[in-house]
Amino acid sequence: MLGELVPQGGGDSIPLHKPKLMIGRRDGCDICLRFPNVSSHHCELELTNGYWRVRDLGSSNGIKVNGVRVNQKWVFPGDELSVAKHHFTIAYTPPTGVPPPVDEENIQMSLMEKAGLLKRSAPPPPSRSERRPQSGNPPAAPARQPPPKSDDEQALEWLQGDEPG
Repeated sequence: MLGELVPQGGGDSIPLHKPKLMIGRRDGCDICLRFPNVSSHHCELELTNGYWRVRDLGSSNGIKVNGVRVNQKWVFPGDELSVAKHHFTIAYTPPTGVPPPVDEENIQMSLMEKAGLLKRSAPPPPSRSERRPQSGNPPAAPARQPPPKSDDEQALEWLQGDEPG
């Protein structure tokens, strides 16, 4: 056994038998979590150089490591892994003498991205030359134009209008 996922709040531990495991709702997944908020192919766990890494597979409800939503991240012994709203503690013995891998994605992320408040794919903010000047007042909404009048309405207005005297 290469480790295990221990459900928080009780339940049987899930053994990690292979170095690459698919987690999802479908029967064909290595770890099947039959809950409606778990995607059919939710995430993947992969053992590399003795350390586990989790990667989201485009799930609807995401994955979190220690409460922070991530796309992919190294998970270390004792870390909390959340698949949708289901929380596990990962337990395994890392190799001795082998340093833990550097989380390259995390190095390039801003604090807002790490906190899950900003998506990585968001476009960069506009440059100063592209920004609109701040006047303090919101821009005025364009004036609403009344719908065009029908021929009958126009004729009625003409008939009711003042006749030249």
